[in-house]
Amino acid sequence: MKRLVSVAAIAVLAMTGAALAEGDAKKGEKVFKKCKACHQVGEKAKNKVGPILNGIVGRKIASVEGFKYSKAFTEKAEAEADFVWNADNLHAYLTKPKKFIKGNKMAFAGLKKEKDRDNVIEYLKGFAE
Repeated sequence: MKRLVSVAAIAVLAMTGAALAEGDAKKGEKVFKKCKACHQVGEKAKNKVGPILNGIVGRKIASVEGFKYSKAFTEKAEAEADFVWNADNLHAYLTKPKKFIKGNKMAFAGLKKEKDRDNVIEYLKGFAE
């Protein structure tokens, strides 16, 4: 019985591991340098090739005023009205943006390392609107 409980506990931890992972905002700031060509954060952030990322964690998809989103993003926003950029969605998107939202215009291939994704998401959490 103890063995069965242990196996079940390990399985639960494995399934929730990504949700429990927390990043390091300081390291995320370094990872974000890869994003700066197209995105800005901070008090004076402006839309560039991509939208500003202030408040991205918890924000509805395709909702930055004044930014012209691709057809792929607007269609996803219409199809999934309750879609929010939570940590799980950001993780999936940052892994392979073109695969997560097919047809989007983001040229970035993604962040291969899970820890880099954890870190950059933690960094972005510091820029709430």
